Amino acid sequence: MSQPNQANNEASLHAIDYWQVLRNRYGIILLTFLLVFLTAAVITQVMTKKYSSTAVVQVNDPRQGFGSSLGLIESRQYFATQFEVITAARTLKVVSESLDLKSKWGRDEDSVIDALKAMVETKQRTGTDLIEITVLNIKPEDAREIAKEVALAYQTRRNQEERERAENQLQALDDEIEDQKDKVEAKRKVLDTIVRITGRPYFEGSRNSPEAVEAQITMRAEENAFEMKKNRDQYKIYLDRLATLDSEQVLRYAAELPVDNNTVRNLHAEFLALSREAEANKASGLGARHPNMRVMGERLVGLRTDLDSAVSTLRESLQTNFELVSEQLEAMENTSKEQQKEMVDLATELHDYREATRDYESSLALLQELKLKHSSERVGLRSPREPITIQEEPKVSTNPVSPKVVLNLVLGAVMGLILGIAIAFFLEYIDTSVKSLEDVERFLQVPVLAVIPKDVGVLHKQSGMSPDAEAYRILRTNIEFNRKNPEDNSITVVSGGAGEGKSTTLVNLAYVCAQGGYTTLMIDADLRRPRLHTFFDINNSVGLTNYLTTDLMLEDVILQTPADNLYFMPSGVLPADAAGILNSRRMSELVQEVKQRFDLVLIDSPPILGVSDASVLASEVDLTMIVVQHRKLPRNMLMRVKQAVENVGGQVIGVVLNNVDIRSDNQYQYYTSYYTYYAPSAEPEKRSNRPVVKTDAADKKKAVASNDDELY
Repeated sequence: MSQPNQANNEASLHAIDYWQVLRNRYGIILLTFLLVFLTAAVITQVMTKKYSSTAVVQVNDPRQGFGSSLGLIESRQYFATQFEVITAARTLKVVSESLDLKSKWGRDEDSVIDALKAMVETKQRTGTDLIEITVLNIKPEDAREIAKEVALAYQTRRNQEERERAENQLQALDDEIEDQKDKVEAKRKVLDTIVRITGRPYFEGSRNSPEAVEAQITMRAEENAFEMKKNRDQYKIYLDRLATLDSEQVLRYAAELPVDNNTVRNLHAEFLALSREAEANKASGLGARHPNMRVMGERLVGLRTDLDSAVSTLRESLQTNFELVSEQLEAMENTSKEQQKEMVDLATELHDYREATRDYESSLALLQELKLKHSSERVGLRSPREPITIQEEPKVSTNPVSPKVVLNLVLGAVMGLILGIAIAFFLEYIDTSVKSLEDVERFLQVPVLAVIPKDVGVLHKQSGMSPDAEAYRILRTNIEFNRKNPEDNSITVVSGGAGEGKSTTLVNLAYVCAQGGYTTLMIDADLRRPRLHTFFDINNSVGLTNYLTTDLMLEDVILQTPADNLYFMPSGVLPADAAGILNSRRMSELVQEVKQRFDLVLIDSPPILGVSDASVLASEVDLTMIVVQHRKLPRNMLMRVKQAVENVGGQVIGVVLNNVDIRSDNQYQYYTSYYTYYAPSAEPEKRSNRPVVKTDAADKKKAVASNDDELY
């Protein structure tokens, strides 16, 4: 099987175990449930009825009215604070005085305030600025009156506090304005002194300070210097270029220079036009001596002379401009250096001036701000907004709100059920009695021979094929196959305490064995409280004790029961020393003799933990069978039972788990399923008429097998 399947199976087993605990302890659970439920019902019935009345007030934002610096209305801390204000002794004292509660209730003031605190409940309506003031009282009229007065007292207190706070703030602002005026006047005097020292006037409201003006002048000087440098460099480039070109290139370059009054440009254009015209005439066939050609030649010579003169003049003009700009630039740079030096001196000189100016202006601005704030506060005080507004007046309630019958009963039922289940599991936890077959086999290391259901009657008094008999047939079969030696046919039945059903188990086992063909002898060796004779309505006056103390024959004390193959030896007269009688040679000889005569000898004994008789019997017989009542004997006592048997040399063949409630314990239904599947046979079970003699082991197994074949 895979790991998940194993985990599921284990979880299922745990759930079944829990359910089993609930079924086994359902009586405790039901009793606890009823007790708690009835207690809740009684308490609810005797509780004093209380009526409620609620007033709803709205908390307005005080910042819109008085300019208060309180925290946000939406904050939880703010509403928590208001709840405390509503239930404060100062507020409730006003309510007490207004309603004269000291006289009405006959209490002192502190007791009245404590009682009011217990009555008043406050809460915020979710998502709103509304506070519900609820009062609980045994009288609905008193609840309404108190709720109304609490709301009014709270409203009056808050209004008064807000007005006092605003007036205090105004007074504080007045004081601060007067202080600020003194500071401004003092700073003004300091500034006037510095102005007289530096000789620089201060104009209130002016934005052009001396250093700002100087900075603007310096910036313009730098811009002019940059422009001059650019012109000087340009002139230098023109002059250098003219010096490196030949005559023809100089003419073309000079004609293209972007300078003012450039005559070279016009003369060069005229010279080029006349040259092109001369070339055209020459191409048309005119010779050099032609009058037109001569005139053009003379004009060309004159234009060339004028061009050379104009270029020379241009070069001189450029040189002059270059020198002039250079001189101006040098002068300007000298002036700029002097101005920078003056700016440094000015900055040092005006440090105190600037500081005084800044202090004076900041103080003056703060004064103006305080005046504006004071005006705003004054307007708010003249037209205030109340911080608290009553939105809903309290009403007289007709139905009590406490106790809540349905809720109390439901809680009582739930708590009763939970407590009952808890008690059930606690009892199960501390219960060390035998609850399962696994408990027996784990602690005693012996097998469970049979599981006997609860309320099984005496089989020989029942008619027909009773399903109860099947449990004892299983017991008979398990005894047969669990004894290691076929000759071990004497068995004593013991239990840890009285009332565990060992006598009934012995009688029914003997009856089933007799039905299976075994000649069975029952010996009532419980010389304290013998019971076997009551199952057969037999006289108990002569029996085991008579045989052990007199010379009676065995046939004189063994009686035939109404059932075939079933014989009985009563206890006889009860002796004073039962243990001494049983611990005798006569008893040992008796056990050995009946072992030879009968197929099975079953000896009833008293509880082994109570008296020593059972230990004596366990030492005399071959095997000991322990009867344990389900959920009665603690596990440690069960272990002492086994130890008591083993201490005297006895051998425990197994355990019979008796009086099991199969209806509540599901795990035992598998061991008692014959109640469902069992059906009586059409033919009655055959009875054996064998004499009282011992049969061999083969005959026993054959008889058991024959009986089981008939059963199934």
